[in-house]
Amino acid sequence: MANHKSSKKRILVTKKKNAINTARRTQVKTFTKKAVKAIESGDKKAATEALRTAESKIMKSAGKTMPKKSASRKVSRLTKKVNAMK
Repeated sequence: MANHKSSKKRILVTKKKNAINTARRTQVKTFTKKAVKAIESGDKKAATEALRTAESKIMKSAGKTMPKKSASRKVSRLTKKVNAMK
């Protein structure tokens, strides 16, 4: 157990950051799944809307929860799938 005041603070900050990161990661997964489901359904309008929200969530977590390039790659792949729809 931490004895120093700064160590105790770091434990609290780490717990808070961990919760934030977990929430962000979960949101990214959820909205990515929704976008993929919309793409698979074949409805281009719904897929475009789902892509927009997924892209927003992914890019907000870029550089914080996930590496920027991973986020860009994820967005790129989703966009490519939506653009390939007829």
